[in-house]
Amino acid sequence: MFMNQHFASLGIACSILLASASASAQDAAPEVEPWNAKFQATYIWQKHPGFSAAYSGPNSLLPTPEKSYSFTSTAYLGLRLARDTELYFNPEAVQGVAFSGLTGLGGLNNSELQKTAGPNLTLYRARLFVRQTWGLGGEREAVESQANQLGGSRDKNRVVLTAGNLAASDLFDGNAYAHDARTQFMNWSFLTHGAYDFAADARGYSWGAALEYFGDDWAIRAGRFAQPKEPNGLPLDFAMGRHYGDQVEVEKSYQLSGQPGKVRLLVFRNQVYTGGFSDALANAAKTGGVPDTASVRRLQSKTGVGLNLEQALSPDMGVFARLARSNGKTEVYAFAEIDRSLSAGATLQGSRWGRPNDSLGIAYAQNGLSSSHQAFLAAGGIGFFVGDGALNYRPEKIVEGYYSLGLPLLKQSAVSLGMQYIRNPGYNADRGPVKVFAARLHTEF
Repeated sequence: MFMNQHFASLGIACSILLASASASAQDAAPEVEPWNAKFQATYIWQKHPGFSAAYSGPNSLLPTPEKSYSFTSTAYLGLRLARDTELYFNPEAVQGVAFSGLTGLGGLNNSELQKTAGPNLTLYRARLFVRQTWGLGGEREAVESQANQLGGSRDKNRVVLTAGNLAASDLFDGNAYAHDARTQFMNWSFLTHGAYDFAADARGYSWGAALEYFGDDWAIRAGRFAQPKEPNGLPLDFAMGRHYGDQVEVEKSYQLSGQPGKVRLLVFRNQVYTGGFSDALANAAKTGGVPDTASVRRLQSKTGVGLNLEQALSPDMGVFARLARSNGKTEVYAFAEIDRSLSAGATLQGSRWGRPNDSLGIAYAQNGLSSSHQAFLAAGGIGFFVGDGALNYRPEKIVEGYYSLGLPLLKQSAVSLGMQYIRNPGYNADRGPVKVFAARLHTEF
């Protein structure tokens, strides 16, 4: 059954690849593009061999060999309602099977696998949002036609309002080298700050609004998004005056030795009905049971801060680094079970060896937990993603590398091979290390 669904997904991906190969070349974008339609499909296959484990718990990564896959397909449809007003709609389909029911790791191995993923192909609305731009005059810049961006031109100095159904990570904590599992690093630790518990439903999307100001080399953005009604749930809570996820980011662009770079400072605050680790431990001490955050949920805040750097070293090589932490007092609400995160890496285009459509990436991530989170798991507590029943705490360490082979006859299509090496999976030195091997097929048209 698994293999039939597995090959069915691969067949869909290959069909889309062939369709993109036969598509005629598109003309250059008009000065003001009235509409566009872009598409992507991505298939990721992964496997981990067996590994050593002194013990396992309810939310452990299984120590026996496992296979996993994901398939996603997205249509990016854009329409210009007025000169500076744009509407975007993204229907999306997803299918997948995760390692161990998507448990056992802080930095999960595949950012394309959602919390609602399953073996049946599911179609849903990923995004439906409006973008309104107010030009502030001065120099104009060209805007390339691409997914969720209509071609044309705009003022470099401008104010932009984005509102509707989208992902907070579409706007916040962007990075040119580590932000997209479909073409870059696959582990959740490289999608964004691991400790950035941004508001999202179980598929990674939300409803909300963000206002951005772009002026010369600076950008400032602030946004509020709806939280799920329950931690990591699918239904959203639209009482956004009481329960919400706020974030503010300041971005500075600069040149270093003639090469572009950006640095971003992000702060976030979630106001949600959630369980605290200290409260759960105190309650368990009274009752003599195992600590459980669900039994002590109340209205409280999670706050955090993150620093993000990207720097081109040459036209075909760039590096990135991220550093973040949250207060770590409460259960993970919408993203990964990570309270402290550090990541860094580099990517290189294949032009240096005569293959400009190829790319190579290598990165390192270290994830950690707050002291109260550690104590909760050591006492037998179970988080949404991790919980071995006991804990010999060590930071989780991840090294990931990939090579992406561009397909010259298929524009914007590639086959990638990758590997992740994970020490202390689920923050437990009594388990692992784990090796994850991956193959990825991606196309855009």
